[in-house]
Amino acid sequence: MTSTTSLSRPAPPDIRQRLATAVLLTANFTLAVDFSILNVALPRIGAEVGFATEHLQWIITSFALCAAGFTLFFGRVADLFGRKRLFLAGIALLGASSLAGGLAQEPALLIAARIAQGIATAMVTPAALSLLTTTFAEGPQRSRVLGLNGALMAAGFTAGAVLGGVLAGTVSWRWAFFVNVIVAILVLVIAPTAVRERRSDERPRLDVAGAILVTLALVALVFGISNAGESGWADPSTWLPLAGAAILVVVFGVVESRAREPLVPLELLRRRNVAWGNIAGLIAFATETSLVFLLTLYLQEILGHSALDAGLTLGVLGVGTVIGGLIAPRVIARIGSRGAIVLGLLVQAAVTAPLALLGTAAGSLPALLSLTFVGGIANLVAIVGYVVTATGSLPADRQGLATGLVTLSQQVGIALGTPVMAALVASRLAEGLLPALQYAIAGSAVIAGVAGAVLAVAHRQPAGAVGHG
Repeated sequence: MTSTTSLSRPAPPDIRQRLATAVLLTANFTLAVDFSILNVALPRIGAEVGFATEHLQWIITSFALCAAGFTLFFGRVADLFGRKRLFLAGIALLGASSLAGGLAQEPALLIAARIAQGIATAMVTPAALSLLTTTFAEGPQRSRVLGLNGALMAAGFTAGAVLGGVLAGTVSWRWAFFVNVIVAILVLVIAPTAVRERRSDERPRLDVAGAILVTLALVALVFGISNAGESGWADPSTWLPLAGAAILVVVFGVVESRAREPLVPLELLRRRNVAWGNIAGLIAFATETSLVFLLTLYLQEILGHSALDAGLTLGVLGVGTVIGGLIAPRVIARIGSRGAIVLGLLVQAAVTAPLALLGTAAGSLPALLSLTFVGGIANLVAIVGYVVTATGSLPADRQGLATGLVTLSQQVGIALGTPVMAALVASRLAEGLLPALQYAIAGSAVIAGVAGAVLAVAHRQPAGAVGHG
């Protein structure tokens, strides 16, 4: 006789599910690495390819603009025309553009390759995430897989800084591109048979006007924030794009309210779990990835470590994120996904705040390592909580859009976090680099803490709610 316990316990993943999961997670991790893998090597790239120092930021910004700007569009394309098809097309584009970037001998080709990599990221990430969410039923197994995905995505940003330093210091920065080519070939060989999807016979129309408006709005937003770190908030190159982004968002809302088949159904955005979940995700990614930027400056410019040593030191944060991703499902099972978001952000704020007191003594390093380790754990608990919250209780035909929003909040957070922190540093730089860094780190702690407190009040969880938040 079959027990009640065995009936309620989901069957373990089969071999195909395990292989598909491995392929999808590998692709997402590789794309996360791409956000930061060239940071340490920028001066060397500029010298070899011919970039002026003031234009080096576009190697990073061009990628971030496209990765964030086209994510929502391709999230909807995944729902309409096939997630697996879009995933494979994006991987092929990633491989081709990475090969071009690795072989580039002039700035124009390198920037074109980075733009194509950003578009590939916008194609692959929501498609891969929606394939993961539809491979596993909502519940513990999906939470576990999303936890691992979140851990790898967040760890990928830190791992990119470490790997970039190692490659630039041992072989060549060009291998930061060539590694993608190898991964793309492996994925294209394995994925066609390992990854499956359930397709709908319906073929809704794509909301072209909405897609253009939201893409232009996101590009303008990221462009304006990126310029703030370099030119200041009062510069026209900052506030004009930001004003344009605000106008485009308003127009986008009007268009979506009248569209027969909108890119973003407004009823989806009215769901509290979707709206608040994605706001929390944006803040979680923005604060922690920008903290890596601030601590990299602290380790190199204040304590005098090399770029490679700084990257390896921050690897402790990456270890924390992996652990956080692994324990997040247990936290969610205990206090719910919304509770996990609040707990993660509040703990992250609590351990980030003391980092603002770090000084010039070498003895500060143990405190930095321990605090960033705990912060990495807390950040991933919040990240997994937001993914589970923002994708839960939605039908399969909306998972591409839901995961597109999740990916959008992640990539916009990464793209905006560093420029915002750079602007905070620039506002206090006259006092010296250390006080400026302390000010920005304190700002990161305040943002995470206020977000956690606001979400705790605005999104109270009913007593006894567990699992799906």
